[in-house]
Amino acid sequence: MTFQFHRIEQKEGYAIVYVDHPPVNSLSDEVKAELLTALESIKAKNKCVILTGTGEKTFVAGADIRELANLDEESGRARVFKSKEFFSYIDNYPIPIIAAINGSALGGGFEVVMCCDISVAVKEVKIGLPEVNLGIIPGGGGTQRLTRYVSPGMAKLMIYTGKLLSADEAYQLGIVQNVVEREGLLTEAEAIARQIAKKPPLAVQSSKIAINKGLNATLEDSLNTEAELFAKLCGTKDKNEGVSAFLNKRKPVFSGE
Repeated sequence: MTFQFHRIEQKEGYAIVYVDHPPVNSLSDEVKAELLTALESIKAKNKCVILTGTGEKTFVAGADIRELANLDEESGRARVFKSKEFFSYIDNYPIPIIAAINGSALGGGFEVVMCCDISVAVKEVKIGLPEVNLGIIPGGGGTQRLTRYVSPGMAKLMIYTGKLLSADEAYQLGIVQNVVEREGLLTEAEAIARQIAKKPPLAVQSSKIAINKGLNATLEDSLNTEAELFAKLCGTKDKNEGVSAFLNKRKPVFSGE
């Protein structure tokens, strides 16, 4: 399958999806729709996905500002609820997504990063939610997801002032999990993807479900979710294979069953 705004590079057990919408990889409505189609087309045959942008300036630029110019309350409401579906899809994607942040991730671009599972960034990038400068607030979950990464006070500082973080600052706050030189970005992201691809896929997917659901539930409900997922995994071939391989001191061969 070929795409207008994206490129897919298939690897063994994982795929790299490039957002390719020069000059700044802006998230126009067409780009968002096509990205969902691209991700949907590869999820069944992969255990992990790396999402990155082309070029060195921008990972994803967020909304195309020209599309915001004519919004009024009614059209703004329609747009933001459609965007909610886009970000929720990425957040709830059944297999892990690694964000390889090749350039600045601002506004919607940062919101995409926060929907991914793991993030690696090059040193030069800037990360933040500068929507206040346009007289609006983040509309892709930024006000809610940022407080799951940093303290409410830091989230308010960033959102109220449009403060941008360096890659190192984002690392210190736990927003990104590694900072690398530009030439090592995909090397690091692929190393993580290969590690994930070797693991039993049902266990990885269940871990993602447990973690994500736990962020939006009480501790008791989260523990119940974890327990149910644990129980289901106990009935899988992969659990039997993992335990057998450990006891017999051999490498496991997982089937995803």
